Amino acid sequence: MDPESRDSQSILTAKKLAETLPSMEISTKALHADDFASSHRAIAPAMHVAVNYRYDRDPKKLIQGKNGDSNIPGDSFVYSRYSAPNTDRFETVLRTLFGGGIMTYSTGLAAFHAIMVLLVPKRVFLGDGYHGVHGNIDLMTKLTGVKKFGLDHLDQLQPGDVVHIETPLNPTGEVRNLAYYSSVASKAGAYLTVDATFGPPPLQDPLKFGADIVLHSGTKYIGGHSDMMCGILVVHPQRVSEGWIDTLYSERLVMGNVMGNLEGWLGLRSLRTLDLRVTRQSRTAETLVSWIHQGMRDCSSVISHVVGGIRHASLQEQDLEDGWLRKQMPRGFGPVFAVWMKSAEQAKVLPSRLCIFQHATSLGDVESLIEWRAMSDESCDQRLLRVSCGLEDPVDLRGDLLQGFQSLLG
Repeated sequence: MDPESRDSQSILTAKKLAETLPSMEISTKALHADDFASSHRAIAPAMHVAVNYRYDRDPKKLIQGKNGDSNIPGDSFVYSRYSAPNTDRFETVLRTLFGGGIMTYSTGLAAFHAIMVLLVPKRVFLGDGYHGVHGNIDLMTKLTGVKKFGLDHLDQLQPGDVVHIETPLNPTGEVRNLAYYSSVASKAGAYLTVDATFGPPPLQDPLKFGADIVLHSGTKYIGGHSDMMCGILVVHPQRVSEGWIDTLYSERLVMGNVMGNLEGWLGLRSLRTLDLRVTRQSRTAETLVSWIHQGMRDCSSVISHVVGGIRHASLQEQDLEDGWLRKQMPRGFGPVFAVWMKSAEQAKVLPSRLCIFQHATSLGDVESLIEWRAMSDESCDQRLLRVSCGLEDPVDLRGDLLQGFQSLLG
């Protein structure tokens, strides 16, 4: 073989990259999965905001339902409700990171609604968790008559039912055993859907534990910067082969719940640092949880005088001993935890006494957040505070909480 031919075979191609990336780590995948997803050579993704795209000027090349131009390779877009450069590139990286079929939506709730439209279940079994999901099911009851049951009724499961598990759980950050729920759902012929918003990659992969569809509110950790809204569905490869992605795509076309062009660009930017952000935030949460938990047991500590309870996956001692929890989340237990103050008044006041923690709803941001949860969830205990750890130094966050606790006694 002559040197020129050998050199040409050594040049990186999209096919070679696709064959190599699966063996690499998530941080590498997030940076390079879309290297061949653009028609230009810029390293940083361009921001495309167009809604519609010009058809080929040659009428002989017009194909109904498709679009292309030999002068612009890789540009085959028609209308941004169908697909768009930013969203396509964003979904390319997501497919590599999540290992399943990907559909993106305008919000996390829009993504959950797409699950309900796809499966049209007669019964959904779920526990506590995000009140928006419960509200969406109540809305679907008006349309389809779907009924809602608790997880303590799983012995009544029938084929076609949906078992919906949120893990880690909102607002406490506690983890549920996906292998168990997958086994129960599979034996009954039911579907397992998992809301993994609080435990994104690299913390857990519900597909490995039998989930049919995994839901993420990309507004949280995928976005991570308080500036975009997004919903993501990850479909198990077996279900992809059964046509689920094709159906979800065709239904998204008529429901119109696509994410915007700007959000696609912002999401792509955010994925580059997902691994770094989430692992750092998770470690910070474990540090703060351990400190508060120990302080509660020390009668001389100010913490013991104001904090009445704390929950987080790192405190699930029996589940850690059993082994399934660390197997399900080997790289960390999530950056969100819940604290119960000793009075509702203390919970209401504490956020205003903090310097670093921002008093706001949502989670997953680079800034640490704390929320008197009753502000956005009326059913929540008035004493509960939800804490979402950001990227600040853990020592500074601990100091901020300590001076806040002290101010309540002063």
